[in-house]
Amino acid sequence: MQSLIDKIRSEASHIGDGILKVDGFINHQILPELTTEMGAVFAGKFRARGIGNASLVLTAEVSGIASALATAQVLGIPLVFARKRKPVTMSENCYQAETFSPTKNELVTLRVSSEFLSGRDRVIIIDDFLASAKTVLALAEIVRLSGACLLGVGCVIEKVFAGGREKLSALQVPVVTLAKIDLVDGNIRAFR
Repeated sequence: MQSLIDKIRSEASHIGDGILKVDGFINHQILPELTTEMGAVFAGKFRARGIGNASLVLTAEVSGIASALATAQVLGIPLVFARKRKPVTMSENCYQAETFSPTKNELVTLRVSSEFLSGRDRVIIIDDFLASAKTVLALAEIVRLSGACLLGVGCVIEKVFAGGREKLSALQVPVVTLAKIDLVDGNIRAFR
């Protein structure tokens, strides 16, 4: 997605340890036009791979929500996001899996209520980054625990230097990314 690549080239920075600062357009401030385009591109790429019958989009709070919502809106299906803290309104009957957050430097438990994810669902996972793949794998585990069918994975930015794509091969579903980055001597190189 050229507009995303251009935004990465003009505004993103590497702050060390493989962490990419993109909070001006993904993680803190959301640009509606860019985010809407992300949803349309994700939907188009999944449809091009024969995935047109998803029943919901799944993501993890917080940074994945905007692009996942845009995708769900184009596809005309609900978005469900995994909670990092269990609210009092969530029943005990939920699916959960652990992941590690590199930006928070802590282990996080993701939870989805069985009210909103069941064995009848056909799921597309959308997340902001594909790096270590730990968050995507935790979301895929939640899908597995629910008995739902995972159809595909979409990530806004893939950190190719982190090797996450290879870890997702066992899921045996299409993995779509909108932009890829690599680090060359500490500098960001963005490409398709």
